[in-house]
Amino acid sequence: MDGELGDFLRSRRARIQPEEVGLTSYGRRRVPGLRREEVAQLAGVSVDYYVRLEQGRGASVSDAVLDAVARVLRLDEAEHEYLRAVARPRRRTEGTPAASRVRPGVQLILDGMDRNPAYVLDHRMDVLAWNALGDAVVGFSDRVPGDRNLPRRVFLDPTARDLYPDWPATASQTVAHLRLNAGHHPDDPAMGRLVGELSRASDDFRRLWADHLVKPCDHGVKQVRHPVAGLLTLPFETLTIPAAPDQTIVAYAPQPDSETAERLALLGSWVTSRAG
Repeated sequence: MDGELGDFLRSRRARIQPEEVGLTSYGRRRVPGLRREEVAQLAGVSVDYYVRLEQGRGASVSDAVLDAVARVLRLDEAEHEYLRAVARPRRRTEGTPAASRVRPGVQLILDGMDRNPAYVLDHRMDVLAWNALGDAVVGFSDRVPGDRNLPRRVFLDPTARDLYPDWPATASQTVAHLRLNAGHHPDDPAMGRLVGELSRASDDFRRLWADHLVKPCDHGVKQVRHPVAGLLTLPFETLTIPAAPDQTIVAYAPQPDSETAERLALLGSWVTSRAG
C-alpha cells in the first residue's frame, strides 16, 4: 500500500477542473484536473506542506488540514474517512491480529435467522461463518477455507458472472469496499497479498483498483441467480460486531410478501429436506 495516499489524492485532483472551483485555467495542462499548487492555495496551506502530504510525509497532519483538502477535492463521507485513514495510519498493536474466528454466540444468532440468508465477513471480505440459508444461496460449505473470499470469488471464479446478473456493479462495489478496508489496515500483509494476487490475475480488478473508488458496502440490494430458486432480489443490511470490530454480519432481508421471500422459503424447505 506504499504510495496509496499520493495516488488517491492525485486521482481526486484529476476529477476537478479549475473552472469548477473559481480558478482560471491558463495554457495547456500536462495532466487533467487541479495542480498541487492550486489545491494548496484553496486549502490554505503552503505548497511544500501539501507536497509532503501527497508524498506520505504528513503523519502529524491535523484534522483541520485534512478537512480543508477534503472540501477542495469534494470528497464524499467515505472518501473523507479514507483520507484520514491513509494519511494517519493506525498501526495494530503487536500480538493483536484481526480476529479470524467467530464467537459461538454470533453463530447462534446466524442460525436463529432461519428466514434470512446471513454470513460474517472480516475486513479482507473472507467469509468466516454463515447460516444454512446463506450457505444455500451463495454456497460456502463446498469451498475450502482459502476459497471463501468474496473478492476472489467475484473476480477469479468463472461462474461469478452467472451467479451475479449485474456483475459490473457487484465488482465495482466489492473493490470500493475492499479498498476502504485496506486503508484502515495498512499493516496487514495478507491484505497486501490479496490485492497483489487479484491485480495479477484479473484485468477487471486491476482497472477498478486503479480508479481508487472507496465506498462502504453497508446496505443495498444484490441480485443472485440461484440454480434451484431462480433469480433472487436481496436487500441487505450489515451489522458490525462490537466485540470484534473487524467482523461484520451481512444479512439479506427481502420483503416478507415478495417473490424472493417465497423462493427463499422454498429453498429453506429444500435445504431442510436434504439435511434430514
